[in-house]
Amino acid sequence: MQKTVLITGCSSGIGAALAREFARRGLRVYATARRPATLAPLEADGITGLALDVDDDASIAAALAQVERESGALDLLVNNAGFSQVGAVVDLTREDLRRQYETNVISPARVTALALPLLRAAVERRGAATVANVGSIVGLFTTPFAAAYCSSKAAVHSITDALRMELEPFGVHVVSIQPGGIRSAFGDHAEAAIRLPAESPYRPVEAGIRARAQAGQQGATPAADFVVPVAEALLAARPPRVIRGGANSTRVPLLKKLLPAATFDRRMTAMFGLDRLKR
Repeated sequence: MQKTVLITGCSSGIGAALAREFARRGLRVYATARRPATLAPLEADGITGLALDVDDDASIAAALAQVERESGALDLLVNNAGFSQVGAVVDLTREDLRRQYETNVISPARVTALALPLLRAAVERRGAATVANVGSIVGLFTTPFAAAYCSSKAAVHSITDALRMELEPFGVHVVSIQPGGIRSAFGDHAEAAIRLPAESPYRPVEAGIRARAQAGQQGATPAADFVVPVAEALLAARPPRVIRGGANSTRVPLLKKLLPAATFDRRMTAMFGLDRLKR
């Protein structure tokens, strides 16, 4: 029987590239997004598009109900949907933080919970199923002006670790995907949503804040290249616990480990202009 995969956040970037790669490998692919119109290019390639707002349990349930009707089981779930809220911590509102954690942290947990019966049905059919949560290398270290995003990805890594242990008794593998810089519109979306109030003390380093929004796009790896080894690993009989790839996915976490904390902080401070603020 044909394996089935559902991927969240397929309007562009990693999600869209993964949908195409899994379809190329013969899987039945459900590509989802909050705005179904953004899935038209994938649907033109024969991939099934589904409306799915990861912040809405009813929307998640409706999408999974269609998967159940048409496939009966779900072999692979990829929780990819997410966004980056850029801005200094003291400039972020409660709503900014709630939105960041709602989409990036709570939603993968809820999608997985609601998908569990379909994942267990796949275990009954084939002996295993897999959940993959897309974190980030910035979940391993923190940069200025991206605390909300970095902390949300650190939380995703922790939730993924717990899920790995909790779902293992049911035959469900759980994988943490930790990309580095991947070429996409992610930086443009982040820059458009920067939180920088008129009265912010960080107005003098606005250029640094905008640079942080686009930082992941410097020398970024094309998404189509990134997803090839990712798909290969996810379809293995025993998927790895962690998959990393993309620009700086090895170098920067290694620097975080090797450099003294004060040295790493100084590098981050200079990179995004904080060293130019008056004391």
